[in-house]
Amino acid sequence: MSASNMSDPTFLRGLTQRRFGRRDALRLSGLAGLGGALAACGVQGQGTQAPASAEPDAVAKFWNGKVKNGTLNFAGWPLYMDPKRPELKKFTAKTGIKVNYQEVIQEMGPWFAKVQPQLSAGQSIGFDLMVITNSFQFTQFRDSGFLAPLDHAQLPNYAKNAGAAYKKEAFDPGNAYSIPYASGMTGIAYDESKTGKIESLADLWTNPKLKGKVGMFSDIQELGNFGLMKIGVDPAKSTEDDWEKAAEELKKQKDDGFVRNYYDQSYIEALGSGEVWATQAWSGDIFQKNLSDNTDFKFIIPSEGGTIWTDNFTIPITAKNPVDAIMAMDFFYEVANASSLAEYINYVCPVPAAQADMRARAAKLSGDAKDALLDVADSKLVYPTQAEYDKLHYYVAFEATSEQQKFQKTFEPIVLG
Repeated sequence: MSASNMSDPTFLRGLTQRRFGRRDALRLSGLAGLGGALAACGVQGQGTQAPASAEPDAVAKFWNGKVKNGTLNFAGWPLYMDPKRPELKKFTAKTGIKVNYQEVIQEMGPWFAKVQPQLSAGQSIGFDLMVITNSFQFTQFRDSGFLAPLDHAQLPNYAKNAGAAYKKEAFDPGNAYSIPYASGMTGIAYDESKTGKIESLADLWTNPKLKGKVGMFSDIQELGNFGLMKIGVDPAKSTEDDWEKAAEELKKQKDDGFVRNYYDQSYIEALGSGEVWATQAWSGDIFQKNLSDNTDFKFIIPSEGGTIWTDNFTIPITAKNPVDAIMAMDFFYEVANASSLAEYINYVCPVPAAQADMRARAAKLSGDAKDALLDVADSKLVYPTQAEYDKLHYYVAFEATSEQQKFQKTFEPIVLG
């Protein structure tokens, strides 16, 4: 990347400020956002219970007689789409469907709590499409019967263009109720000039160079995930006994003096200042840090694995315009549209072919504009390789509030003690 990129307003538009805001919002949807999340956990859905994977008759029952109405009310997150909405304008031009896009979702727990009363009463929440994270609230939405079962016959672009990793998500078997909007990875970031090459989680526990120079997340779920992977357990398949063993492993790391601190979003500044040399990290943050500050921090999925989180298109069961919504979902799986969205948000794109489209568009540009687009197209943090996907795990899938609280109780003392 050339230094002149840094003065190019098209290159700099919304970089670090946009990413940090969205990542903070996502972080708060997990166990780190205990106030909102646990408050929402106490709100029990009263809708018709739905199976984990929608039955064909449920799909037919919901979609029978539904037609396009020409209107779509879309609930999204702040700073998660180009403010000029080029993709939505293109969708309207193609379909005639007028889109009302609102950035109304700040955190998953409060969002569930806000819409639960209307959904329980069978009433519209005012939106036909919403983007929700694969958090505990996803399970609440699904098992309360609040999500419409998807008719995959209406999602040909998804079937054709979605990456394999986005067709086997543990939190939604068979993508019965959701398809991905975008995703990201949790792994290790490090300053190779100080640490040498790092490949394993074990380095954060045993590498003498890193004693007192390791950053770990204060986000309880992310911290617990690393402990579980360190002992060789897939977080999505873990048990309460596994949680106890992982907590002991994390306690040992702390007691042995390897951990400098447990960080929130400030981990990125700690890495930049040299306070830590290696740290748990979110892929998008490191991509943006290297671009905006011209640094060369490495980001890896360690040999024991990393985690993948996903934000997902879903249709509320009471949506007034579900056909318009599912048309929009499939529209974003057209390669050119997925490429355009990824160019702006720089999160992991669920459409692998968007990378070639992005490179083809870059070939028609020159100078800083070309370099900026190629920076995104060539990044493994936006387009991971299959080898990296093979090492990624999903988060612990809490099926009850008691399980989430047990997880919190097991790992929280490590951060607070």
